[in-house]
Formats: sequence, C-alpha cells, structure tokens
Amino acid sequence: MNAVTSQRIARKAAPGPEAWYAQPFALPRFALTLLLAAACLAAGGTRSAHAATSLVHKRAPEFVRTDLDHKRLDLNAYRGKVVLLDFWATWCAPCEVEMPSFVAWQKKYGPQGLQIIGISMDDDPALVRSLYSKLKLNYPVAMGDVKLGDLYGGVLGLPMTFLIDRHGEIQAEFQGEADLGKIERQLQSLLSGR
Repeated sequence: MNAVTSQRIARKAAPGPEAWYAQPFALPRFALTLLLAAACLAAGGTRSAHAATSLVHKRAPEFVRTDLDHKRLDLNAYRGKVVLLDFWATWCAPCEVEMPSFVAWQKKYGPQGLQIIGISMDDDPALVRSLYSKLKLNYPVAMGDVKLGDLYGGVLGLPMTFLIDRHGEIQAEFQGEADLGKIERQLQSLLSGR
C-alpha cells in the first residue's frame, strides 16, 4: 500500500469537522428541530395558575408609563375597569393577528368598562407608531422594557396577555398564540361580574 492510499483510508476512517458535508440535510434538520422546540415552548397557550411565575389571583403590578400620544398611562387609574394588558412586539406575527380583535373588543366592550392597554416590547418607537397607525389601534400603547416585563413574571414569549379585574387582580394570563374565543369569554365574564 502506498502513502496516498493509506492517507485516503485514514481520512475515511476518522471523519473531521467537515463530515457533516457528507450528510447534506443533517445541519438544517438539527436547526429546524431546535426552531420547532423553541416555537412549542413560546406558544404555550394559557399558563397554569399553579406555575411558579404565574400572577393569577395576585394584584397586578402597578406601573406608570408615557403612551405613544405622550399621555400619562397609570395602570392604577384604571381601577374599576376590566383591563386587558397585552405585551407585544412589531416582529411578532401572532401579536399582529390578535390586535384587530382587541380593537373590536375595545369598541364593543369599552362602554361596559373594558380598557385594553398595549405594551410594546420593541426597541424602536417609530416601528411601533407605524404599526399602531396601520392597525388603527383605539387603545393606549406604551413602550415596555425588561424592568416592566420582570414585574409581570418575565415576559419571555410574545404575545403575553393578562386579564385584570375591576379590583386590580389578575384573573387570567395567556402566553403565545392564544384562543381568542376563550379570552373573550373570560373577558365577558369579568365584565358581567361573574
């Protein structure tokens, strides 16, 4: 056996870091698996009231922000109303899907005591203003940050929606793409005092 032949055999016996080239779809499949796992975690639906970070049946953490119209947005000022507090971002597709329903609910249930409040977790207020105008949002939106997210148990997946009763207590929380029918039914129940 000559030197060239023994080098070829050695290369075949001990694959190096470039071995993944031999399996053309191995890396993309691995990346796809990771993405799917992350999506499943992010789209968790309603969080259990027994989860360690759940705020259900606890007083909603108070905050004061300035909304996109430069008005003071104080959660405490909405005591006596049912509040749907929605954490979202412009890059979040499920967030954008929910917002037209929120606009309709604000119009339909506002006279009964509903107040929707949006908290954008974006870094760029210009992007938020653009989407706010495009979707014709009829409720206040303020910019959020890690500090505000942490007050609400760490907003790790968007959208993150909280239903707060007239006494300031969180009655439900939804993370990820949620069932809008279920949110509306719980909202109606809170508005009717049931």
